[in-house]
Amino acid sequence: MKTTQILSVAAAMAGPIAAQEICEQYGTITQGPYIINNNMWGMDSGTGSQCTTLDGGSDAGVAWHTTWTWSGGENSVKTYPNSGLVLEPKLVSDITSIPSTAEWSYDNTDIRADVAYDLFTAADINHVTYSGDYELMIWLGQYGEVGPIGSVIDSAEVGGQTWDIYNGPNGDMNVYSFVAAEPVTSFDTDIKEFFTYLTEKQSYPADQQYLLTVQFGTEPFTGGEATLTVKNWSASVA
Repeated sequence: MKTTQILSVAAAMAGPIAAQEICEQYGTITQGPYIINNNMWGMDSGTGSQCTTLDGGSDAGVAWHTTWTWSGGENSVKTYPNSGLVLEPKLVSDITSIPSTAEWSYDNTDIRADVAYDLFTAADINHVTYSGDYELMIWLGQYGEVGPIGSVIDSAEVGGQTWDIYNGPNGDMNVYSFVAAEPVTSFDTDIKEFFTYLTEKQSYPADQQYLLTVQFGTEPFTGGEATLTVKNWSASVA
């Protein structure tokens, strides 16, 4: 972890930004190059509630938290409250780096949920940004008996961590998920390294895929009341 970077981000976010809460299904808040999204896309598969709050931010990063309670449909993801990066689609092969930092904690781990990055890519530069031809997930946290789509195809060290790598279909999407054995609550890595692994080891067509989204958040299945606190999240694409 780059301590000097984290300290500078914390200092930058210490300004007079008032906390903003969103409880609507797809409520969003824009802060500089970032978007906070309550994103309760699967709420109809269960019963519960969720509100997400922007606590502070700047161009250097955002701080936010989300509080939720969900029951029913125990194997269905209810929501994906997240922080995302505003970006112009760019061929993955033309991207030099995707530096990103995440510092987070859960106040209740007696839940069924994950904490993960979610990135979509597609051959069509005008593809919708909530899906793609490929989905890359990086699971930094895994609580309860929940797991990613597909089955384990490899174990590899990428970005300074060792991951079990899963692959499987989600409709027409080809999903790759990198899952940490233990929660990684401080993450400071170049996400381009994950695409490099996929290109070199899994025949991912980086020269035919545009990066559409870079997001970080949590996928609740059931449990709560629980609060995910993201002390800092930052990302950029170069």
